[in-house]
Amino acid sequence: MKRVPPDGSRDRRIEDPTNLWLIHPVSRALLPLALRVGMSANAVSCVGLILGIAAAAAYAHWTNPLATMIGFLLSIGWLIADGLDGMVARATRTSSAFGRLLDGVVDHGVFILIYVVMATSIGTVEGWALALAAGAAHIGQSSLFEGERARFHRRAKGDWGSTPPPRTGGLLEKLYDDISNGVGRAADPFDRALQNSCDPQRFGEDYAVRATAPMKIMAFESANMRVLAIFIACLAGNPRLFWWFEIGPLTLLIIATLVWHRRVEAALVHPGGATSVNT
Repeated sequence: MKRVPPDGSRDRRIEDPTNLWLIHPVSRALLPLALRVGMSANAVSCVGLILGIAAAAAYAHWTNPLATMIGFLLSIGWLIADGLDGMVARATRTSSAFGRLLDGVVDHGVFILIYVVMATSIGTVEGWALALAAGAAHIGQSSLFEGERARFHRRAKGDWGSTPPPRTGGLLEKLYDDISNGVGRAADPFDRALQNSCDPQRFGEDYAVRATAPMKIMAFESANMRVLAIFIACLAGNPRLFWWFEIGPLTLLIIATLVWHRRVEAALVHPGGATSVNT
């Protein structure tokens, strides 16, 4: 049975629990107000950027528990705006390649600011090296996660990739997508099998049931989990804990879930599995 989201966007089976029970419900509650005052999706993204900058400013004083709490609350506000901008775009039918790029730039920009202010406050070469390594790991992990999530959503609808998302053609977007697409080539055999299936809709539904488990675990790569991890590390008095968490556990997690996801695909592409779906 499909779990269709209220706004027709994300499949609830693989969604981050914090999105299901906090971020998206609040974003959805704010949607009528945003529409009433005529805010565009890009304007909401800019509000999110302002909240994110304020969160980074608060985290510059992470040694103060109150500042850490304020930074965490402002980060939650940024995540709510991040959910709301997509809802506004869908409600007003104003989704665009530029909006997609802006959303990604805001997300990465806020994290970069937080990393920079924390590394600056630590003020050591070791701290900067750790922040840079974690930032590089973050970009790779996030691009792979977003690519896998988008792949899951379209396949669950029986789409083998016939309608690629719009592109702005910008260098930043190309670099970001290339990370995902490079690994994603290993997923091409399944997309070809889906395309050649006599019943793509049914094949896609069967795939979604089997791929839900690895994708649900992969959701720990979400921005929400990073926001929570930053808060916990700063509250514990050592931002380095977050960076090590990104470099170590989150890297192992994305590798393990990617392998798991590819194995799910391979089991369906195998003649036995494909025949059982197509007959």
